Amino acid sequence: QVRLVESGGGLVQPGGSLRLSCAASGITFSSYVMGWYRQAPGKQRELVALISSRGSTNYAESVKGRFTIARDNAENTVTLQMNSLNPEDTAVYSCSVRVDLLTFWGQGTQVTVSS
Repeated sequence: QVRLVESGGGLVQPGGSLRLSCAASGITFSSYVMGWYRQAPGKQRELVALISSRGSTNYAESVKGRFTIARDNAENTVTLQMNSLNPEDTAVYSCSVRVDLLTFWGQGTQVTVSS
């Protein structure tokens, strides 16, 4: 079955950096668009970044120039490098893949930006 496991969250000061990783299994990883989403307390989940099977990327306006999504098809992983973090980036970050008509999610990893 499809399994997504995130890692790399934590507490960071404003202006700091974190790198999230998502390990995928149960799919032909290189064939699918992978995405990172986040949900802050009291807010709806929002798209952070997408990366196509060929490596094309799309970002939310709020993270453009600060976050970078990348994938390693040999390792079946997708990463999110987050720089210049601010308190508004505090959220649970989850990776996701849509396979046919189903969307699969990881368990999420907490990112807290605070001094």
